[in-house]
Amino acid sequence: MLSLLEATAPYIDRFKGIRISTRPDCIDEDILTLLRGYRVTSIELGAQSMSDDVLAANDRGHTALDVKRASRLIKSYGFELGLQMMTGLYKSSDELDRYTAESFIALSPDTVRIYPTIVMRGTRLGELYLSGLYEPQKLDDAVALCAELITRFDSVGIRVIRVGLHDTDTLRQDMLAGPYHPAFRELCESRIMLDKAISLLSATEKKENTLRVSPKCRSKMTGNKKTNIAALNRLGYDVRIIEDDSVPDMEIVIS
Repeated sequence: MLSLLEATAPYIDRFKGIRISTRPDCIDEDILTLLRGYRVTSIELGAQSMSDDVLAANDRGHTALDVKRASRLIKSYGFELGLQMMTGLYKSSDELDRYTAESFIALSPDTVRIYPTIVMRGTRLGELYLSGLYEPQKLDDAVALCAELITRFDSVGIRVIRVGLHDTDTLRQDMLAGPYHPAFRELCESRIMLDKAISLLSATEKKENTLRVSPKCRSKMTGNKKTNIAALNRLGYDVRIIEDDSVPDMEIVIS
């Protein structure tokens, strides 16, 4: 850790600061004092779940109390706090994942990352999957849940800075199962747009409507391979999507 931080010293004035991530049980006052001295500005914790049963079942090696203690300590030292969670872990459920999100909100982090669990070869989770003891989330189910979680975090002003794993050759080669998609966040935001459209359309008696969205959100409103349009058609709505620069991102105006 010190060798890496020392390497940044000649260049640190060119940057706003340093973001790091670590385990919740690796944080104490001595570590935070050292990190602050090297101008680390943001610390993310790999919390993954706030259920002790889920953490124990997945051999995480820390508890929910460790997450709470480390989070409060990080904030007291003036660092930006980031929390990372995983959905669909072994022995978890949508209800427990929602509980993790609400527990995060209670800790008031600045940022959150959401990672649906992907099963990799050569892991304990891989063994559980191959033996039939673990069933990973289906893609549609993971998208629906993560869309809900993104909306919840957004509603309280917590930035979700990553959703889904970064696409790499190693991931593709060693992945056994799980709700992986190279544009997972795009799928989640598309689902959010669909839910908003359904809510707005249900409040009008008209079956033919124009949905105005920002240019950045046209593809999200349309959905991957026009799945959102098809879903609205099945509900009896005939919609036309128009780009409108005056509409905020991730919002919809019916006209």
